[in-house]
Amino acid sequence: METILATTGLALMIGLSGVGSAIGLSIGGASVLGMIRKKPEAFGNGLVLAGLPATQGLYGFVVFILYSPEVKAGMPIFNAAVTFGAGLAVGLVCLVSAIQQANVCASGIQAIGSGHDAFGKTMILAAFPEFYAILSLVAAILMKGLL
Repeated sequence: METILATTGLALMIGLSGVGSAIGLSIGGASVLGMIRKKPEAFGNGLVLAGLPATQGLYGFVVFILYSPEVKAGMPIFNAAVTFGAGLAVGLVCLVSAIQQANVCASGIQAIGSGHDAFGKTMILAAFPEFYAILSLVAAILMKGLL
Protein backbone atom coordinates (compact mmCIF):
# COMPACT_ATOMS: atom_id res chain seq x y z
CA MET A 1 0.00 0.00 0.00
CA GLU A 2 2.82 2.43 0.88
CA THR A 3 4.55 1.87 -2.43
CA ILE A 4 1.31 2.51 -4.31
CA LEU A 5 0.76 5.78 -2.44
CA ALA A 6 4.31 6.97 -3.09
CA THR A 7 4.24 5.90 -6.74
CA THR A 8 0.99 7.79 -7.19
CA GLY A 9 2.78 10.86 -5.83
CA LEU A 10 5.57 10.37 -8.37
CA ALA A 11 3.00 10.03 -11.15
CA LEU A 12 1.22 13.22 -10.06
CA MET A 13 4.39 15.30 -9.90
CA ILE A 14 5.61 14.31 -13.35
CA GLY A 15 2.20 13.91 -15.01
CA LEU A 16 0.45 17.09 -13.90
CA SER A 17 3.49 19.32 -14.35
CA GLY A 18 4.07 17.86 -17.81
CA VAL A 19 0.44 18.34 -18.82
CA GLY A 20 0.57 21.96 -17.63
CA SER A 21 3.71 22.63 -19.64
CA ALA A 22 2.28 20.95 -22.74
CA ILE A 23 -0.90 23.02 -22.56
CA GLY A 24 1.09 26.17 -21.85
CA LEU A 25 3.45 25.57 -24.75
CA SER A 26 0.49 25.03 -27.07
CA ILE A 27 -1.14 28.29 -25.97
CA GLY A 28 2.10 30.18 -26.53
CA GLY A 29 2.84 28.47 -29.82
CA ALA A 30 -0.59 29.26 -31.19
CA SER A 31 -0.10 32.91 -30.26
CA VAL A 32 3.26 33.02 -32.04
CA LEU A 33 1.69 31.60 -35.19
CA GLY A 34 -0.91 34.36 -35.09
CA MET A 35 1.76 36.99 -34.44
CA ILE A 36 4.05 36.07 -37.33
CA ARG A 37 1.27 36.76 -39.83
CA LYS A 38 1.49 40.43 -38.81
CA LYS A 39 5.11 40.72 -37.70
CA PRO A 40 7.31 37.80 -38.83
CA GLU A 41 10.51 39.54 -37.71
CA ALA A 42 9.37 39.18 -34.06
CA PHE A 43 9.46 35.37 -34.20
CA GLY A 44 12.48 35.18 -31.86
CA ASN A 45 10.79 37.19 -29.11
CA GLY A 46 7.62 35.17 -29.52
CA LEU A 47 9.54 31.91 -29.35
CA VAL A 48 11.17 32.89 -26.05
CA LEU A 49 7.85 33.88 -24.51
CA ALA A 50 6.06 30.79 -25.84
CA GLY A 51 8.73 28.53 -24.32
CA LEU A 52 8.51 29.86 -20.76
CA PRO A 53 5.83 27.38 -19.56
CA ALA A 54 8.23 24.50 -20.26
CA THR A 55 9.99 25.16 -16.98
CA GLN A 56 7.11 23.83 -14.87
CA GLY A 57 7.47 20.42 -16.47
CA LEU A 58 11.17 20.54 -15.62
CA TYR A 59 10.37 21.30 -11.98
CA GLY A 60 8.14 18.24 -11.81
CA PHE A 61 10.90 16.15 -13.35
CA VAL A 62 13.50 17.44 -10.87
CA VAL A 63 11.29 16.51 -7.92
CA PHE A 64 10.60 13.12 -9.53
CA ILE A 65 14.36 12.47 -9.70
CA LEU A 66 14.81 13.55 -6.07
CA TYR A 67 12.01 11.35 -4.70
CA SER A 68 12.29 8.25 -6.93
CA PRO A 69 15.12 6.59 -4.97
CA GLU A 70 12.99 6.77 -1.79
CA VAL A 71 10.17 4.68 -3.29
CA LYS A 72 10.64 1.01 -2.53
CA ALA A 73 8.76 -1.93 -1.08
CA GLY A 74 8.43 -1.76 2.68
CA MET A 75 8.91 1.99 2.95
CA PRO A 76 7.30 3.63 5.99
CA ILE A 77 3.79 5.02 5.51
CA PHE A 78 5.02 8.46 6.62
CA ASN A 79 7.59 8.54 3.79
CA ALA A 80 4.95 7.40 1.32
CA ALA A 81 2.60 10.17 2.50
CA VAL A 82 5.34 12.80 2.18
CA THR A 83 6.10 11.62 -1.35
CA PHE A 84 2.41 11.67 -2.25
CA GLY A 85 1.97 15.14 -0.74
CA ALA A 86 4.99 16.54 -2.55
CA GLY A 87 3.74 15.04 -5.80
CA LEU A 88 0.27 16.46 -5.40
CA ALA A 89 1.57 19.91 -4.44
CA VAL A 90 4.17 20.19 -7.21
CA GLY A 91 1.89 18.65 -9.80
CA LEU A 92 -1.09 20.91 -9.14
CA VAL A 93 0.91 24.12 -8.72
CA CYS A 94 2.93 23.48 -11.88
CA LEU A 95 -0.18 22.52 -13.86
CA VAL A 96 -2.00 25.75 -13.05
CA SER A 97 1.11 27.93 -13.10
CA ALA A 98 2.15 26.82 -16.59
CA ILE A 99 -1.29 27.49 -18.05
CA GLN A 100 -1.62 30.88 -16.40
CA GLN A 101 1.90 31.85 -17.39
CA ALA A 102 1.04 30.90 -20.97
CA ASN A 103 -1.99 33.19 -20.86
CA VAL A 104 0.23 36.11 -19.80
CA CYS A 105 2.75 35.24 -22.51
CA ALA A 106 0.05 34.88 -25.16
CA SER A 107 -1.22 38.38 -24.39
CA GLY A 108 2.32 39.73 -24.65
CA ILE A 109 2.88 37.92 -27.94
CA GLN A 110 -0.31 39.44 -29.32
CA ALA A 111 0.83 42.88 -28.18
CA ILE A 112 4.18 42.41 -29.91
CA GLY A 113 2.34 41.35 -33.06
CA SER A 114 0.35 44.58 -32.90
CA GLY A 115 3.58 46.59 -32.87
CA HIS A 116 3.94 47.29 -29.16
CA ASP A 117 7.26 47.03 -27.33
CA ALA A 118 5.98 44.47 -24.82
CA PHE A 119 8.71 41.81 -24.62
CA GLY A 120 10.41 43.00 -21.42
CA LYS A 121 7.15 43.79 -19.68
CA THR A 122 5.75 40.39 -20.61
CA MET A 123 8.86 38.64 -19.25
CA ILE A 124 8.41 40.44 -15.93
CA LEU A 125 4.71 39.63 -15.69
CA ALA A 126 5.30 36.01 -16.73
CA ALA A 127 7.67 35.60 -13.78
CA PHE A 128 4.79 36.01 -11.31
CA PRO A 129 3.07 32.64 -11.95
CA GLU A 130 6.51 31.05 -12.33
CA PHE A 131 7.33 32.15 -8.78
CA TYR A 132 4.70 29.82 -7.34
CA ALA A 133 6.01 26.88 -9.32
CA ILE A 134 9.45 27.61 -7.90
CA LEU A 135 7.97 27.78 -4.40
CA SER A 136 6.38 24.34 -4.87
CA LEU A 137 9.76 22.98 -6.00
CA VAL A 138 11.49 24.46 -2.94
CA ALA A 139 8.74 23.15 -0.65
CA ALA A 140 9.13 19.65 -2.10
CA ILE A 141 12.89 19.81 -1.58
CA LEU A 142 12.35 20.88 2.04
CA MET A 143 9.76 18.10 2.51
CA LYS A 144 12.36 15.58 1.36
CA GLY A 145 14.28 16.47 4.50
CA LEU A 146 11.48 14.85 6.49
CA LEU A 147 12.27 11.43 5.01
